[in-house]
Amino acid sequence: MDFANFDRPERADAPLQDTAQHGLKIVIVGGFGVGKTTMVRSVSEIRPLDTEATMTDAAAGVDDSSAVPGKSTTTVAFDFGRITIDAEHVLYLFGAPGQERFWFLWDRLFTGALGAIVLVDPNRIADCWYAIDRLEFQRTPFVVACNDFGSRTTDPEEVRAALDLDPHVPLVQCDARSRDSGKQVLITLVEHLYADAVPTPESAP
Repeated sequence: MDFANFDRPERADAPLQDTAQHGLKIVIVGGFGVGKTTMVRSVSEIRPLDTEATMTDAAAGVDDSSAVPGKSTTTVAFDFGRITIDAEHVLYLFGAPGQERFWFLWDRLFTGALGAIVLVDPNRIADCWYAIDRLEFQRTPFVVACNDFGSRTTDPEEVRAALDLDPHVPLVQCDARSRDSGKQVLITLVEHLYADAVPTPESAP
């Protein structure tokens, strides 16, 4: 799959090709307001399906938005986008809701997933601990992407230490608003999945 050379067509001109035979599911997960919907929107070749709802006073005391004071909408089910890799392979992106009250949906979203991206706000690292715990429990391969919105002020090794990540789990920086940045995160995940799938000489029978 030549993912690195993927070039998104105009969204209005991106029907699913008749030759598509293999759908590959990727889940983007993380804390509330970390940028999951933004990443799906930035990389999808189609107009994403989202379940953004306006936040109201009824959510006060239920969803803690103190760390994202400008946030006025929130995902209440999941986001969905699509990337055509080549004539036969299509990547389906699912952005999971970040609020604790919707965590019960996560295990269902992880079912059948090829892998996952854990999106991390470097100022709210603890918000992604549960996501990593669930992915490890489900044995779903994942990479961690530090969404710093282009500021590049975070030391990746400090984030790795704070998350107590296994050495083999890739950690990259990204700007969820940028298509090129989001594409690089997806490439990192695909390469990680491929590395895990190919047996090393030590593990070969």
